[in-house]
Amino acid sequence: MSDFVNDFWGVYITVIVVVGIVGLAYLLFSQSRTTVAKGEKVETMGHVWDDDLEEYNNPLPRWWMLMFYITLIFGAVYLVLYPGLGKFQGVRGWTSVGQYKEERAQAEAKYQPLYDKYLKQDLKAVAADPEAQAMGKRLFQTYCVQCHGSDARGAKGFPNLTDHDWLYGGDPSTIKTTIDAGRQGQMPAFGAAFGEEKVKDVANYVLSLSGKKHDAERATRGKETFGAICSACHGPDGKGNQAMGAPNLTDNVWLYGGTEKTVIETITNGRNNQMPAWKDFLGEGKVHLLTAYVWGLSNNTKTQ
Repeated sequence: MSDFVNDFWGVYITVIVVVGIVGLAYLLFSQSRTTVAKGEKVETMGHVWDDDLEEYNNPLPRWWMLMFYITLIFGAVYLVLYPGLGKFQGVRGWTSVGQYKEERAQAEAKYQPLYDKYLKQDLKAVAADPEAQAMGKRLFQTYCVQCHGSDARGAKGFPNLTDHDWLYGGDPSTIKTTIDAGRQGQMPAFGAAFGEEKVKDVANYVLSLSGKKHDAERATRGKETFGAICSACHGPDGKGNQAMGAPNLTDNVWLYGGTEKTVIETITNGRNNQMPAWKDFLGEGKVHLLTAYVWGLSNNTKTQ
């Protein structure tokens, strides 16, 4: 399928390429007929440097012209075989997508039996296998470090995978579900509903739940609002709800930061976070290995 949105551009590029090659071939041919007879004095181009250094109008060396001819022939053959002339795909029908699919099929044929071997094993058993963990680590470094970091300790908005704090649960089957299907975490914005002062009250109550520095008077006022609104997701004790992906607010683990300013920002504007689904892209075997590796990060010190 062509990337051009209009047929004109395909024709435009084809004309430029063909005219360019033909024009260069003519120029090269015309210059190859230029010779200097024996004893004939070669004229200069009129350029003089340092009074005695002049540029002579000598014909190109034959070996040099031969290289140009070879380059033009190679270019013409390439454009017949491969894409380069607008919408024409070349007689070989090559595409980068086709090559990628072919290479991927070859790799899967080679490594799939190994993935299938581990797929039959329990996730905890796979996590204890050094070879499987090495494979899982390579998968993690390829697909997961962009968000969770090379040490898997995450960053602002991206969970730390090396501790025991899990938004949706840290057992092997839940982790596999997370990697398989992805997650869509959402904290609604309450700024408009609460107003600035009430947001600050709730924020200070949230800070008090984890023993952080807070305004006691505001926290007292915020407790009522929290119980009426926020407890629906975070629970009346603020310990969260893994089934909903609502974080525990009583510990000192904060996905976006635990300062008063950040908590106010979260309550005011809400949060929207997404973990992409990997099953279709990686396949069940790779997801199984990756799950075992991630589970092992917080349950098996050898994977650290």
